[in-house]
Amino acid sequence: MNNDASSRPSLRYAAVTFDCPDPVELSRFYAEVLELPVLYSTDDFVLLGEEGSAGLGFNRLADYRRPTWPDPSQEKQAHLELGVDDLDEAQTWLLDRGAVAPATQPEPDRWRVLLDPAGHPFCVTTLA
Repeated sequence: MNNDASSRPSLRYAAVTFDCPDPVELSRFYAEVLELPVLYSTDDFVLLGEEGSAGLGFNRLADYRRPTWPDPSQEKQAHLELGVDDLDEAQTWLLDRGAVAPATQPEPDRWRVLLDPAGHPFCVTTLA
């Protein structure tokens, strides 16, 4: 593990993203409730927020199953998004600290999916 502070990339909290069956529909709800504008949108992903601030993302999951909380039979679906200036630099730095890069990367030019040491997915992105 490399702990050299001089090579530390700039990391900032960018967003929490919720998996859902329809990101446009769910984002409309939160946009109204929180009075947040759309910062970025595709058919499969919507990011709400104010420029320069952490946002709230919604990601289409084809086989989405609604959480059954507090019944643990279907856990909650959310993950952190960390904003970075350089995807490669940040990924390398995070891997040196124990993150794992899964083989599947949906849009590696926009964001990288990594797994924390306990296996929870999180993303690094240049979008925020």
